[in-house]
Amino acid sequence: MIDLSNNAAGAVDEADLLGLATFLMSALGMSADAELSIALVDEDEMERLHREWLGEPGPTDVLSFPMDELVEPTVGESAVTGVLGDVVLCPSVAARQARSGDCQAEMRVLLTHGVLHLLGHDHSDQAAGRAMFARQAELVAAYERSATDPARDPAGTS
Repeated sequence: MIDLSNNAAGAVDEADLLGLATFLMSALGMSADAELSIALVDEDEMERLHREWLGEPGPTDVLSFPMDELVEPTVGESAVTGVLGDVVLCPSVAARQARSGDCQAEMRVLLTHGVLHLLGHDHSDQAAGRAMFARQAELVAAYERSATDPARDPAGTS
């Protein structure tokens, strides 16, 4: 189950984010009953959360709050069920940092980044960072391909 709440000003393609979240859950080996919450917030709320949970000033683009400490299953393991956690996104910060000027594309990257963090991926050192960012780019590209090719499988491997 995926829940999306939008308390941010401005236009965001919620259907695209829900489609991506559904894609990610499948591609990352989550069962159909695994739970993910996505919240879109304004800068004031993001700054509050950033200070409260990380002790850092100012709004940030994405925060992740894992719940059941789920991990991506390896090949041959069963799909994972449970509560993945919450991903909080700030569209106005995403819009400012979007390199291509495409806020929705930036939101896809950030949502993918947040979901990977929920599954224990991190970028605390160079090797982990390279692996996480490569996986992130692979997943976003596979989703974008699948959006134009409905016959493509959820993992983007066909």
